[in-house]
Formats: sequence, structure tokens, C-alpha cells
Amino acid sequence: MKKLLLFFCACSFIAMSCGQNEKAKEYYLHGCEKAVADDARGAIADFDQAIALNPQYALAYCARGMAKVVLEDYLGVTADCNKAIELDPKISNAYLGRGSAKAIQDDYRGALVDFEKAVDLDPKNAKAYRARGLTRIQLGDKNSGCLDLSKAGELGDEKSYKFIKMFCQ
Repeated sequence: MKKLLLFFCACSFIAMSCGQNEKAKEYYLHGCEKAVADDARGAIADFDQAIALNPQYALAYCARGMAKVVLEDYLGVTADCNKAIELDPKISNAYLGRGSAKAIQDDYRGALVDFEKAVDLDPKNAKAYRARGLTRIQLGDKNSGCLDLSKAGELGDEKSYKFIKMFCQ
């Protein structure tokens, strides 16, 4: 989870427009630092502040949703990712987060739709390929699932190789 948030925050910082409220950006970055340090509650508090300063800050909603995964607040994950998608439907990680919450709640078909959208938006998102692959395997489509896990591995997701050994050999 820590690496996922670090990656998300780093990529999101690069993608932020110059028009963002500077103080909101500051809270957002502090939230990312706290998330990487495994302080989910502190991260959420900072993301809350960023959102209070800029209610249109889609990346802050997405990051807050990702941090809520650690607290097992899956309704909160879904709500925050939904809001991020509403504000900016091109944030791949918002679909990844929402899909993860759905999968954890056994809504594999709904999760698959979100993971497919995450891959469509960002074909280099290794974690989206891994999530989609595992979901496809869960739904009985082993061949496609294993291809996704392989693609995730090619994109640098080392964990995918563990799952390939478990499910694809």
C-alpha cells in the first residue's frame, strides 16, 4: 500500500495543474508523505484539509480514498473515488481504488469494469493489470487473467510473478 500511494502521489504531483490552490497542494503533499510513512489517519486529515481548501481537488479525493483502504473503510474508498471520477474521469488510480473496494466486497464484475477502465486510461499502470488479472481469475477466466499478470510483471510489478506461480502454472 505504501508504494502504491508513493507512486500515486509522485505521479499526481507531476500531473497537477498550476492553477491548484498552493495551500491545498501543500496539504496534499503532506498527506502523501504521511501515507508513505504508514500514517493513514494523518494522511486522511491532510487530504481533508486540501479538499476543504479546494473542493474540486480530484487528486486529493483519490489519494484520500486510497488511504482509507488501510483503515478498511471501503464505503469511504468508494465515495472518494466516485468523487474523484466525477471531478476528473481521467484519473486511472481512482478506478483502481474503486475497483479494489468492490473486489474486497466480492463485487468482482463491478471491479472488473473499473480495472478495465484503469488500464484503458493508463496502459502502463502495472497495478491495474495485476488487479484485473486477479479479478479475471476469480471470475474463472484464467487465460486472460494470467496474460494480465504477465503484462503487470513486464511493467515492473514484481508481486505479479508470485501470483503467476500460484495461479498460472
